[in-house]
Amino acid sequence: MSKILQECEHRPWPVPERAWVMRMSWERLAFLHWRIDPESMRRQLPVGLELDCFDGAAWMGVVPFLMNRVRARWLPEIPPTNRFLELNLRTYVVRDGKPGVWFFSLDADSRLAVRGARSLFHLPYFDAEMEASFGQAVRYRSRRTHRGAMAGEFDATYESEGRVFRSEPGSLERWLTERYCLYAIDKRGGLWRTDVHHKPWPLQRGKVELRANTLGELPNLPLLGEPESVLYAERIDVLGWALERC
Repeated sequence: MSKILQECEHRPWPVPERAWVMRMSWERLAFLHWRIDPESMRRQLPVGLELDCFDGAAWMGVVPFLMNRVRARWLPEIPPTNRFLELNLRTYVVRDGKPGVWFFSLDADSRLAVRGARSLFHLPYFDAEMEASFGQAVRYRSRRTHRGAMAGEFDATYESEGRVFRSEPGSLERWLTERYCLYAIDKRGGLWRTDVHHKPWPLQRGKVELRANTLGELPNLPLLGEPESVLYAERIDVLGWALERC
């Protein structure tokens, strides 16, 4: 993990001085993004978070991937919480000058991981039936099954195109992917921030065939048509810190 911390100059603020508590790898990711009307998006955010926009628009991201090698700092990997499929619906926000991620939903096929993340990190994780095959292209399917939750379905095939690159400062690719904290709200309405750290994303252009995508119906922001931006990343190793109250 010390190798991850050797490269920090790309961060918009310093790595937290306290010890990290979680490590993980995010693998075979697709970043699928749609432009959204800013006012429509603002109505879906909690008080205390400012919507972050690029090119005058809000952006909604659908991110399917494999969560792997998950463990707490002082523990070994514990199956089945060390490896599971995850599918995020997210947008981009700012608080106290720190741009980060706001999640509308995080679907996962590990019941233990769902309950752990809900209780420890106040994140809107949901149970889902999921399957993925990892060849040259990734075939990824998910159907939300969480009791009492709005239905959400995703079915797509995606793959990389072209060489690996690092995003340029000021580019949409940098703005969408280089985010080093996430925000969450607890049951009492308290706002929390979790810092993460990783090296700059090794991105590739991507292509996707969408067969179903109803995830945007949860925040009442349906995602219509093809995504405007499609990026792919093979893998990145990540450190996470404990929650901090905003």
